[in-house]
Amino acid sequence: MENSSKQWRFEGNKRLNSASAISVRGVLDLVIGNLSTDDPRPTIPLGNGDPSQFACFRTSTTAEEAIVDAVHSAKYNGYAPTVGVLSARRAIANYLNRDLPYKLSADDIYVTSGCLQAIEVALAAINRPGANILLPRPGFTFYESRAAYEHLQVRHFDLLPDRGWEVDVDAIEALADDNTVAIVIINPGNPCGSVYSYDHLKMVAETARKLGILVIADEVYGHLTFGSTPFVPMGIFGSIVPVLSLGSISKRWVVPGWRLGWLVTSDPNGILQKSGIVESITGFLNISTDPATFIQGAIPQILENTKDDFFSKVIVTLKEAADKCFDGIREVPCLTCPKKPEGSMFVMVKLNVSLLEDISDDLDFCMKLAKEESVIIVPAGMAFGMKNWLRITFACEISALEDGLRRIKAFHQRHVRKQSDLYVIRSLGPDTKMLPSLLE
Repeated sequence: MENSSKQWRFEGNKRLNSASAISVRGVLDLVIGNLSTDDPRPTIPLGNGDPSQFACFRTSTTAEEAIVDAVHSAKYNGYAPTVGVLSARRAIANYLNRDLPYKLSADDIYVTSGCLQAIEVALAAINRPGANILLPRPGFTFYESRAAYEHLQVRHFDLLPDRGWEVDVDAIEALADDNTVAIVIINPGNPCGSVYSYDHLKMVAETARKLGILVIADEVYGHLTFGSTPFVPMGIFGSIVPVLSLGSISKRWVVPGWRLGWLVTSDPNGILQKSGIVESITGFLNISTDPATFIQGAIPQILENTKDDFFSKVIVTLKEAADKCFDGIREVPCLTCPKKPEGSMFVMVKLNVSLLEDISDDLDFCMKLAKEESVIIVPAGMAFGMKNWLRITFACEISALEDGLRRIKAFHQRHVRKQSDLYVIRSLGPDTKMLPSLLE
């Protein structure tokens, strides 16, 4: 009983609570929590980018055998060096060099626990008092979560849906000031499914150089492209502007649970070394965790021996799924997709709530869809700052995707406004302030 009046001096870190509140995982947990236990149908997961649960996306046998060989070798049971196992760093450099006009060495490679840790390293390394960073909207929300935790200020530039989700380059210069340190470019795009051309990326690089800032190139979906635009790594422009390139085996090899990624200093002019960024990267890694040593030991075999037919099969599957998703969305009148996805595993879809009864916004749509149809998609208003947009993942079994799209269509039909209400809405035009009273 004595402890009941004791005043303890500790409490939870509120900064962690506020940072995690703007994560996709947090939003998905909210939507998943609204699933009905009475629905006997399987849940259709069109929310996150982890297709490893589906048989059609099983990783290559080469990768599986590499893990077994690494474990059986008994060479990778101890601690790894801070920056990663040397053989893994050499293999990653050789893998990336296939697409670059200059040669990376092992010294340019830092092995991380997935691409998420690479993001943590990058943001910590560039941070200083008063610094700000330019982030895309919509973009991967982990950057905002981590920036909030680091007290790194964020400024958003828009991606333009009517131009294939390209960067609004003109807006970047207006956003930046003397405290701006970096711009984040996600290519192929999450959440948009976009793939940027060589010319567009060069324009971004030249703009960053003009501003004196570095580029953080998130390329975790690198080479997962299936449209007319090929994947171009930002590191190609490393002689124009210093680039921190982030990647992993999570997506291309469909093994997100293996947690093996990398951060690369794509900087042939050595600017990142002179500015102290390289020292800061090593400093962060000295006080953080490492990816499992045996996974690092398997990397040379995984990167060097995986056959092209494995990659081709993944691309064919993704393209078929993207086409099915795009066509299925067009059959739902309240949804509009401005551009067919050409890369990654996602598509952004515009929601027209005026066509629906008792649906107030994108979050309400997703919550009720989960409850009534057991389909999970991400409300982009809360997750990506794009109110009344949705992010849909198409990386799943085709049969599951088709079932999910049928359920979304049925949900629309059940909630669609009566024609008389729609006539009132159209007659009002842009003046919708009187809408609630007129529809009572």
